[in-house]
Amino acid sequence: MNNPLVSVICISFNHAHTIKETLESVYQQSYEPVEIILVDDNSMDKSRNQIDLLTQGRPDIKKIFLTRNVGNCKAFNTGFRSSQGEYIIDLAADDVLEKDRIRIGVDCLIQSGEAYGVHFSDAEYIDANSRFIRYHYRRDHQGRLLKEVPQGDIYHELLSRYFICTPTMMIRRKVLEELNGYDENLAYEDFDFWVRSSRKYKYCYTDQVLVKKRILKNSLSGRQYIKGSKLLESTYKVCLKAEKLNLYKRDHRALIIRAAYECRQSILSRNFGLATKFALLIDRTPLP
Repeated sequence: MNNPLVSVICISFNHAHTIKETLESVYQQSYEPVEIILVDDNSMDKSRNQIDLLTQGRPDIKKIFLTRNVGNCKAFNTGFRSSQGEYIIDLAADDVLEKDRIRIGVDCLIQSGEAYGVHFSDAEYIDANSRFIRYHYRRDHQGRLLKEVPQGDIYHELLSRYFICTPTMMIRRKVLEELNGYDENLAYEDFDFWVRSSRKYKYCYTDQVLVKKRILKNSLSGRQYIKGSKLLESTYKVCLKAEKLNLYKRDHRALIIRAAYECRQSILSRNFGLATKFALLIDRTPLP
């Protein structure tokens, strides 16, 4: 039986110094077939030159050079529309895949069955020079998890707190097709994707480090809680979506926990208008 095609959609924005390591990690995968789609989001550095250099002799790689910066959600959707894989990986051009990442993800999703739409794993955080910082999940001296990682039907878990390292995800194509890709009206993608996808599909976890995530000082997550944050506004919009998706008492409890946390962060970052909106959302959410 032929292996299903996997599409790696690699989004580059000013990643000239890291994209070589990223692409080599895809080239060296123990699984095939793999389709690579490179989307450069109008980089201002030498990323385009690096992409052309690194893809020489690889006419199979699709390259898309955007003429204006559109952000990760729209850039990913552009690449997704050009892809054909049954499974999808959204890979930033500064992160790194371990050589068995794709094989393990495909095996897990196939064995888990069609009810499972997303596979994820542990991650190793690295700095700008690819040096080890820490692992995503806390472990004891024997390498055992200190706390169990939720999997299966985890809608309420994903709504209430952050625990998945986004770059470790592999997604069934049909999940993204049903969601119409990422919501391009939002400033970031993962929280919205988690909420919408996990309402219908289960998640499976592999307790291995399958991805290296690069931590940089100017990362998007570092701008989450600042005055006038578009990211925080997007978080509120996702909470409104969750309000409509909630079905059970545990879902309402999760939304209250999330909204209370974001309300506090809004106050601390002086986003008082958003703090009021989160407070009103708490007030009208049915108590569990």
